[in-house]
Amino acid sequence: MTMQDNKHTRRRVPKPRDLAPLMQFKKPQLDAKKRRLDAALTVEDLRTIAKRRTPKAAFDYTDGSAEAELSIARARQAFSDIEFRPAILRDVSKVDTSCTILGGRSELPFGIAPTGFTRMMQTEGEYAGARAAARAGIPFSLSTMGTASIEDVKDANPHGRNWFQLYMWKDRERSMALVERAANAGYDTLLVTVDVPVAGARLRDKRNGMSIPPALTAKTVLNAVPRPQWWIDFLTTEPLAFASLDRWSGTVAELLDTMFDPTVTFDDLAWIKSQWPGKLVVKGIQTVADAKAVTGLGADGIVLSNHGGRQLDRAPIPFHLLPDVAREVGADTEIILDTGISSGADIVASIALGARFTLVGRAYLYGLMAGGEAGVDRMIAILSEQITRTMRLLGVSTLDELGPGHVTQLERLVPRSRA
Repeated sequence: MTMQDNKHTRRRVPKPRDLAPLMQFKKPQLDAKKRRLDAALTVEDLRTIAKRRTPKAAFDYTDGSAEAELSIARARQAFSDIEFRPAILRDVSKVDTSCTILGGRSELPFGIAPTGFTRMMQTEGEYAGARAAARAGIPFSLSTMGTASIEDVKDANPHGRNWFQLYMWKDRERSMALVERAANAGYDTLLVTVDVPVAGARLRDKRNGMSIPPALTAKTVLNAVPRPQWWIDFLTTEPLAFASLDRWSGTVAELLDTMFDPTVTFDDLAWIKSQWPGKLVVKGIQTVADAKAVTGLGADGIVLSNHGGRQLDRAPIPFHLLPDVAREVGADTEIILDTGISSGADIVASIALGARFTLVGRAYLYGLMAGGEAGVDRMIAILSEQITRTMRLLGVSTLDELGPGHVTQLERLVPRSRA
């Protein structure tokens, strides 16, 4: 400001009526849960709250992945390494985020992924996820390793879409008994997970001595001191158990290695399909060749996934694989993507590059740990807001308008050329 400007500046004592519009105080929120969830603006914010409220072993089971955790880090980085290409001067006053997936409607282009041991994260577990999914009009997936029964989840989400995720056990009769129960309960889609011949090396779990049920050691007791609500809930509700399994006492890795069958082949997949009356989706596809193979067997959909980085570390990045798979089989099967999704922008980018739908697992569990059912509602609201805003800024009003021209995958990890 020049001396000349300063000379001509006129000052006065402010009048109360001038100050009044500037001094509006926000009404205090007395509900502590609502206050902390309202303050969460991103999935990462929910993760921060979840970490503060959940014992280390349970939080690390959700947050961690295999070995050096390179796969999950790379998957998340892949979503960061994109450039959007917006179109301008489009009418985006109304935006439709709904889609049709596997023969049914979803109000948003994502569903809740199957997660195991869910009531260990927070005692409302699958019931919270199923009810929140019902309100949002999106599918809910129940894991074979879930801690609520097939029938109870159906009761929690009686009119919504329920999907069942199947691990093929060494005991084929027990596996197919679960499939029959899911069909009888009205589940419309079966997700057959195929990337678990054995359990991945989840080092955080080993270091934490992660077991089912959680062990009360001196270390866990000390870790629980600043997290009393988790332990109060855990100790005053039904004991943690697998609704689809007999009661188990041992480490997670021991349980998985006892269950999973390394002999499963494409013939088994065809056998399962012949017995399932609904839609069949193969989860855990990581190459174009395998995407073509299962599509040739008649799979109604595939999930490009490396199990959230929890199986083979340094596995292919699903988001990088997406354009090639969409080009090869997108016209013949429905492509779903998971692994590394932590924002609505990630979901929009996936749809643009050829995915029909996406699944969120960790984001769902962060919301659950942050605030139970209300936390899952908040997670869905955050992703919904981000999807709508990103679509508007890209100049599209429906998901079908999204295409490869809206997204550029920037190169960071580029394979070396071979001689």
